[in-house]
Amino acid sequence: MSDLTSLFEAAQASSKLLAERPDNPTLLKIYALYKQATEGDNAAKRPSFSDVVARAKWDAWTAQKGLSADEAKQKYVDLIDSLRA
Repeated sequence: MSDLTSLFEAAQASSKLLAERPDNPTLLKIYALYKQATEGDNAAKRPSFSDVVARAKWDAWTAQKGLSADEAKQKYVDLIDSLRA
């Protein structure tokens, strides 16, 4: 297991222990980076206009298109670290 993977897994665990719940844009960024790191580019069909939450998640994940798994993991770790500070 690489150091980055270990850091990513530690960040996942610590994301559940944050002192304050992040705002919605930050939560979407966390979600998007996690999905990009674990699944790669979004290939799913865009949800309907009426499903606001799913559509926001889809848009956030799609915005990360082209980011490698390692880059997404590093950005995820950096974001979680910044929220813990």
